[in-house]
Amino acid sequence: MAHSPMDVTRLIATDAARASRVLGGIRASALSGSGPDSDSESGRRPRPVPRPAIRESWNRMLHSGIDPDHDFRVDLLSRDEVERRRQTSPLRHVLPVLREGLLALADTSQHIMMVADADARVLWREGSTAVLRKADGQGLGIGADWREETVGTNGVGTPLVSRRPVQVFSAEHFVHALHSWTCTGAPITDPRDGRLLGAVDISGPLETLHPFTLALVDSVAKLAQARLRDLHLTSLEQLRAVAAPVLARIDGRAIAVDRDGWTAAVTGMPYTNRLALPDPVSPGRCWLPTLGLCWVEPLPSGWLIRPTADPPPASTATHITLDLAHPRRSTVTVTSCTGSWTHDLTPRHAELLYLLALHRGGRSASALADDMFGDPTRTVTVRAEMSRVRRYLGAFLDHRPYRFTERAKVEVRLPESPLDLLPHSLAPGVVRARAASGGQPWLERR
Repeated sequence: MAHSPMDVTRLIATDAARASRVLGGIRASALSGSGPDSDSESGRRPRPVPRPAIRESWNRMLHSGIDPDHDFRVDLLSRDEVERRRQTSPLRHVLPVLREGLLALADTSQHIMMVADADARVLWREGSTAVLRKADGQGLGIGADWREETVGTNGVGTPLVSRRPVQVFSAEHFVHALHSWTCTGAPITDPRDGRLLGAVDISGPLETLHPFTLALVDSVAKLAQARLRDLHLTSLEQLRAVAAPVLARIDGRAIAVDRDGWTAAVTGMPYTNRLALPDPVSPGRCWLPTLGLCWVEPLPSGWLIRPTADPPPASTATHITLDLAHPRRSTVTVTSCTGSWTHDLTPRHAELLYLLALHRGGRSASALADDMFGDPTRTVTVRAEMSRVRRYLGAFLDHRPYRFTERAKVEVRLPESPLDLLPHSLAPGVVRARAASGGQPWLERR
């Protein structure tokens, strides 16, 4: 018999106390290992099952071995470390957007707003004084660690892993100490490259849940991302104004980029959106994967890069490290005789490079489309994404079929748990790889 996840918001709207009890029963059933069919076999009505987002999170918690009944007290970051993270986080630029969109709800509905970085560390909190005191009483103040592996399923850590908005009500929190809370959170990503920046969350007493809170938090997170996009375009315009007279005096190829490699202006060469830069960047001579040997000079808030006429270094083996060990951040690092550089990967590019590393013999566009989408006809999408990947890894990728070049030594760093391998990914090729590594979920999928 098939079972559908319980409509939590509908039940809460009519009887929050009963909803909490029902969810407590679902959680107890999951922890005891009894499946949803156990009652139906004895002739009684089958138990409801958790919602998909909650079920997936509980699977991760069961696998990690976190104690569902422990009374956690997380270590807070020091005041200096919180301030350092605040000053370096792009989220500081969108606090006015988040406050305007969410604090009215937080103040009038006994909620608090929390903004956390990509490590799920709370950097800002505002809202109801009573609810702030309650959070402090559980050790969840500024600098608290809200990662799933620390406090279980919650409205900050779970959206950071799933990369989707998530609402967690009462006993849907894996750890019992959070059952008096309702939390609604959404991830915030860098609109330029999809990199995870953090999450925004609205939390309060369990009886204050509203069915429209999830849509509101998600919408405000998207407004914050749009604001970040506007700020990026403005900064490029400012850099372009500074670089234009410099480029006008150059006889040859040159490109002006910001500190992250995003292009502001070019002369004598095709335009490209972004250059993969060494980490760290320093003035002088360096080698870039798409331009070869270059001279790098500082500009206000950026760099002037001029390719040289010098011959490229002799072809030698290049070490490429695809780091997927962290569930919230994937990177690729290229190391050769000329130096090393690292590039943050979008979720889609992390999937593509993992599949190419898995199939060193190469994959056709149709095979990659099948691996990515379960549809071998979606070759146009695959080719477009591979074209973007080649902007920073083009020197190390062949096509027809797509594969890493023979001179590239590829190392893949995987997480300890198969369930943490690109946990946001629904790509069939990645799902198969998780299962082959022993990543079968504990809770029955329906």
